[in-house]
Amino acid sequence: MITPYDLGATLYMPATRNDLFQVIAQNKYPNLKSLVICLEDAVVEKEIKLGIENLSQLLSNIADLNLKDTPLIFIRPRNIPMAKTLIERLDLSKVTGFVLPKFELDQVEEWSQTLSGTHLLAMPTLETANCFDATRMNILANTMRNDAYFSRKTIVLRIGGNDLMHVLGIRRNRSRTLYDGPLGYVIKMIVCIFGAQGFYMTAPVCEIIDSPTILLAELEIDNEHGLVGKTAIHPKQIEHINNAFKVQVTDYLDALKILNSNSAVFQSNGAMCEPATHHMWAQNIVSRSQSYGFADEVPHALYEQHQSEKIL
Repeated sequence: MITPYDLGATLYMPATRNDLFQVIAQNKYPNLKSLVICLEDAVVEKEIKLGIENLSQLLSNIADLNLKDTPLIFIRPRNIPMAKTLIERLDLSKVTGFVLPKFELDQVEEWSQTLSGTHLLAMPTLETANCFDATRMNILANTMRNDAYFSRKTIVLRIGGNDLMHVLGIRRNRSRTLYDGPLGYVIKMIVCIFGAQGFYMTAPVCEIIDSPTILLAELEIDNEHGLVGKTAIHPKQIEHINNAFKVQVTDYLDALKILNSNSAVFQSNGAMCEPATHHMWAQNIVSRSQSYGFADEVPHALYEQHQSEKIL
C-alpha cells in the first residue's frame, strides 16, 4: 500500500526530457522516491505533442519492467481533457497517479468522474487565487471528503508556492524561507483546513537551488506543520529533503510508548505524553520512520524490543 510518506522528495521533470527512462528504470537518482512528469507549466504549448509522444514511448519502454525499487511515477496533465486522452490512449499501468493542476471546487465532480474508473491516485494542487479564501478552502475540503473518489484516492494535496506567489505578483526573498512572506499565512491556513479533514499535504518547492541553508530552514518548518515530502526542482535537493523527514529516535520511542500505553497520561523524555491526543502523531511518526529511517543511530537492542511491541 502506498502512503503519503512514500513520496519523499518529488522531482518535477518536463515530459519532453530525454532522460526519463534513465531516471525511472536505471535509477539515475538512487534516493529519489517519486517523480512527476509534467505536461503543464513545464512544457510550452508548441511542445505538448512532443511531450505526449515522449511520454507514450517511455511508458511503452517500461511496460515490462519490475519497478519495485524505482520512483513512484505521477503525470501532471495540462487539464481534464488531456487527462481523459491520456487515460484512453496510453498504458498507465506503471503510473501511480495524476497531479491535478490548479485544482478548484468546480472541478471536483469532473475529475472524480474521470479518475474513478482507474487505479490512479490523485495529487490535487492548490495554486489559484481561491487558495487565499479560507471559506472557499473549507468548502473544497468538505466536498472532497464527501466525494467517493477523492476521499479514498487522494494521496496528498500539493501547495503550489510559485503559482500562489504569481497571483500576488511577487517572488520569494532569496535569503528567507517561504514562511517569512505572505505565503506563510496561506500554508498554515491550508494545513489546518485540510488536515482537519484527514488529508495530507506536501510542501511547496524551494526554488533557491544554490542555498542549502534556506532549503534546510524551510524543511524544518515544513516538518513543524506536518507536511509530508516536498517538491524538488533539482536533483541536489533530493538528499536534503529525504534526510529532513527522517525521524528522531526520541520521537520514535515516544510514539511507540504512546501506541502501546495503557495509561491516560505519562512522562517521557521530559515531556507529557497523552495517548488520547497524541495517538495520530505517534502513528505518523512510525509511518515516517518506515519510509525515511532515523536521523540518529538507534540502539539495536532497543530498536528490536520496540519493533516487536509496536501497534499500528
